[in-house]
Amino acid sequence: MAMSSPGGRNGGRRGRYRPLAEINVTPLVDVMLVLLVIFMVTAPLMTSGVSVDLPKTDAKPLNTDSKPLTVSINSGGKIYLQNQQVELPELVAKLQAIASGDATRRIFVRGDKDISYGLVVQVMATIAQGGFTKVALLAQPPAGLPAAAPGPAASGPAASGSPAAATKQPGH
Repeated sequence: MAMSSPGGRNGGRRGRYRPLAEINVTPLVDVMLVLLVIFMVTAPLMTSGVSVDLPKTDAKPLNTDSKPLTVSINSGGKIYLQNQQVELPELVAKLQAIASGDATRRIFVRGDKDISYGLVVQVMATIAQGGFTKVALLAQPPAGLPAAAPGPAASGPAASGSPAAATKQPGH
């Protein structure tokens, strides 16, 4: 009767530990997915803008075709066009210069929830008197509803919002 060696066919320990010729990509995929999630969460927070605490609304977001201009009113009542502070009398002139005379350019008005409603209406009326026809209010959707990104002028969760259904159209 023949006896086999304890190490199997090759004898000894030689055959047990062979080099593995395949690369295990599972840890690489795990790391890449974690990095993807980190970048998806931090990217919206890295945009700069005026910090505005928007009021909540249940209105449906409007379809935004082009890149809108954003007029923001912070809690101190200061008015900003994109990220630059402007005075109310010079707001229309600066809007017209940026829009290159395009009166149909969409303008979003964002007002802090703690400011006077009259100031928001005054800013919207000034823009409408300047000849702009597409002026919309931005509001923060309630928790649980998806928010549409309004554009690059918004920053973080305090300034993200969706255009409210209340849009100022001349003659309506």
